[in-house]
Order: sequence, then structure tokens, then C-alpha cells
Amino acid sequence: MTALNIQVAVDCRRAHVLADWWAETLGWVVEPSDPVFIRSMIDQGFATEADTETHRGGLVWRGAAAITPGDQLGSPERLRVLFQEVPEDKVAKNRIHLDVRGAPGSDPEATRASLEERGATFLWAGQQGPHRWITMTDPEGNEFCVS
Repeated sequence: MTALNIQVAVDCRRAHVLADWWAETLGWVVEPSDPVFIRSMIDQGFATEADTETHRGGLVWRGAAAITPGDQLGSPERLRVLFQEVPEDKVAKNRIHLDVRGAPGSDPEATRASLEERGATFLWAGQQGPHRWITMTDPEGNEFCVS
């Protein structure tokens, strides 16, 4: 069997805003939009203005944005997180979450404080043997851990 690749998809209410937040958090980049392509899809009748929005001064597809490491931008094998808008708010605990790991020797508490300043919320700290982590939520309430 050929190896498969994955992307992580995150349901959210404001895809472009959350993609910006996570790109900054991870030091990744938001995948650029192609306004010329978007306009051509509208002009050809494959999309409407209602399928688009303006974000940070640029024309983007409404309802979805993706992030990737900057050095992998454009690669078909890139790591990728897709943020896709859904109509409902988050109502239960995530069954899958991201683990954000700092560089060896980094201080998870400093990371926690920095993320809280940017809109994350601390939930609890955990420990299993020598491994410690901090569970938080992003600005839309999606859980993630910092270690």
C-alpha cells in the first residue's frame, strides 16, 4: 500500500481569523489566496460574490483557510491545517487535538502566558510520570496542549 498523507481540519466559526491566530502561534504561514483565479471563477459562473469575502484587504474564498510551514508552501506533501467554517458553535470536548511542543528547554509556562495574551484560555495542567503538559483552548474554544 502506498503511504498516505493527511491534513488536519479544524471546524470553526471564522476560518481566516483562526488561521491567522494559529499561523502566528506555530510560526507558519497562511496559504495565499489567488484573487485572479477567484475573480475568473465568478466571471465564469462557477462561484458568486457570496462565496467570497475580503480578509486583510484581499479577496479570499469564504469559509476556509489553511496554514503550512513557510518552507513547505506549495509542496504537495506539506504539513497543513485547514480551518473550515461550520454553522454551529463548539459544544463538546474535542476527540482529537493538537499538541504544541516547544523547543527542548523551552518554558511551557512562558508559552502559556504568551498564548493567553493572544486570546487562548488555560484549562488545566497535567502530568504523567515526568511528562507535563498544559491544556488550553484557542480563541474559538478548540482544545490543544502545550508541552
